[in-house]
Amino acid sequence: MRLVEGIATIDDLDTFLGRLDAVGDEHGCTIQAFDARYVAGRRHLERALELADRAIEREDAIADDRAVEVLCYAAGRRQIDRALRMGVGEGETPVVVLVAADGEDGDETAAAATVRELLDPADTLGEFDPETVREFFDVGDAETAATDASLEDLVIERVALLTVEK
Repeated sequence: MRLVEGIATIDDLDTFLGRLDAVGDEHGCTIQAFDARYVAGRRHLERALELADRAIEREDAIADDRAVEVLCYAAGRRQIDRALRMGVGEGETPVVVLVAADGEDGDETAAAATVRELLDPADTLGEFDPETVREFFDVGDAETAATDASLEDLVIERVALLTVEK
């Protein structure tokens, strides 16, 4: 898995997503773009990918598409329309783009390089707003007061709980 960070200026969402799909098809990779303001860290997306792949392998996936499955796990939501809130939208958005080979022939390095060309360079991973993340993942004051776990750890727990909620 590779993560590509940057600022996306998206005039037409369908065109932008079509470009990402074309890059993925060309290089044998799944590509999913996330609004970086909702990504609690690298481990958050690593765990989402791991659990999505496990669900697909077990034929227990929520979605028919690997990228959408990863999005659902990353968002900790079974409803695709609610998970899409964590995706990108039109306008200028800080993004983190996940690039994962679909098999041994997938070329993550080439795909990530091509995706990087679609973005303005910027460090966006880990630059989330804690209040936005807490609200999105329903992490309340009582929960944070009861543990010394980081916000990323609490989000990863939400990601893992999606499996239990099925």
